[in-house]
Amino acid sequence: MKKTVTILALLASLNLWAISVGDKPKEVTISGDNGGMAKDGSAWSSKSIQDKVYVMFYVDPDEKDLNEAFSDALKAKKYREKGSYGSIAVVNLAATWKPNVIIESLLKSKQKEFPETIYVKDKNSVLVKEWELADDNSDIIIFDKDGTVLFYKAGKMQDADMQKAFAIIEEHI
Repeated sequence: MKKTVTILALLASLNLWAISVGDKPKEVTISGDNGGMAKDGSAWSSKSIQDKVYVMFYVDPDEKDLNEAFSDALKAKKYREKGSYGSIAVVNLAATWKPNVIIESLLKSKQKEFPETIYVKDKNSVLVKEWELADDNSDIIIFDKDGTVLFYKAGKMQDADMQKAFAIIEEHI
């Protein structure tokens, strides 16, 4: 029995860097062949998730509309006007059959349209591997000003999820 408990504890410890509410995820940099910032290709680091409450969308391009209602509701809340709020859109290019060149062109257009949002290209599912985010999906993560995870949802946000997310954002802005 003692061996079983020890083995289970060891296995649980191997999952240290998965996204968990209340934890600060492992520091990750996306650069070079793995991707980077949509505007200029420079490296993106999760160290930049600080000093603001950030909402991150980690999206398979084939699932881009899955949480559109939440995205639209966020815009309508006008949290940016209150300061201390930021948004990050990381696109999982490895999760789609669509050509990267087309998606990257669309991302540059989005970056021009919404310059306050940080757009990142993840060409090799780096955050799926490093943070164990859901692949081929739409993930929503809310971070506090220190980069600690306050909320995580993989898949479609239901009304209750959205209300919870808004309450968390408003409490921490």
